[in-house]
Amino acid sequence: MISIARLDTHQHCMPRFYAEWLQSHGIFSVGGRELPDWSPTAAESFMDNNGISGAILSISTPGVHLGSNQEARDMARRINDYLAGVAQRQPRLGFFAVLPLPDVEGALEEAAYALDTLRADGVLILANTRGLYFGEPAWEPLMTELNTRQAVVFVHPSELAGGAHPDIPPSSADFLLDTTRAAIRYARSGSLERHPDVRVVLSHAGGFVPYAAERMAAACSPDGSNAGGLARLRRFYFDTALSGTPYTMPSLLAFADLQRITFGSDWPFANEERASHFIRRLDEVALEPSLRKAIYRDNATLLFPRFGAIA
Repeated sequence: MISIARLDTHQHCMPRFYAEWLQSHGIFSVGGRELPDWSPTAAESFMDNNGISGAILSISTPGVHLGSNQEARDMARRINDYLAGVAQRQPRLGFFAVLPLPDVEGALEEAAYALDTLRADGVLILANTRGLYFGEPAWEPLMTELNTRQAVVFVHPSELAGGAHPDIPPSSADFLLDTTRAAIRYARSGSLERHPDVRVVLSHAGGFVPYAAERMAAACSPDGSNAGGLARLRRFYFDTALSGTPYTMPSLLAFADLQRITFGSDWPFANEERASHFIRRLDEVALEPSLRKAIYRDNATLLFPRFGAIA
């Protein structure tokens, strides 16, 4: 294993009360995978086994909004308070705060509380929330506030609004498309220019973005040019979760700003065996030592300076 202390910007959590709440709404799996067992102790054990010195936790799809604004607000607050307590007790762990979108008023209140009071490392926004995509015009007040705070936004996919194919697990293909749709939607909206201080991290190497960037560039451009669209798309950050392979990395490295690639594991939705497999595969990719160190650690410390002190 490579002897660089990795910083994991894509590690999930599943507090027991949140799992029980999802189950009470008839949700027993996410992306075709059962809700995982999780604890802060198990997180640190996984990290120790895989050379990870620090991690930023986030819940996954379906988030907290299952139809009721008030219920979503209450669950977001409970999760964020809980994760702030975890981070206080275990400094190796940080968290992305969950917001009760598409309730914009509730999201504004929760973002201010999480970032200003709880000192969250950023916020989680799903690629689509109840069919509304990242970059939705109605969310502009939220993005304005996040820009004021120079916030990091972690964009994680959800199940496609049109539903999944019964024989195709959503995590295998639909999640990648969902992230790609969100990237195009956000770029087309002009939000990258209106909110230049929001740092947006796309999950799973950006879905299909690096591979198909030239094809989608004109659709993302302010003037219909490929160059304009590519410039916009290169302003995103990308994590390596489930993507650190000799097939995916060449596209990502050829396309992305090399200072905007961070390490991710996707544990525990990717169980330890699967997450460790992708970590080993990333270790096998031929990288210059300085670039490997940047991806595994240094780029993340630029986004999250407090983790720079964690060995």
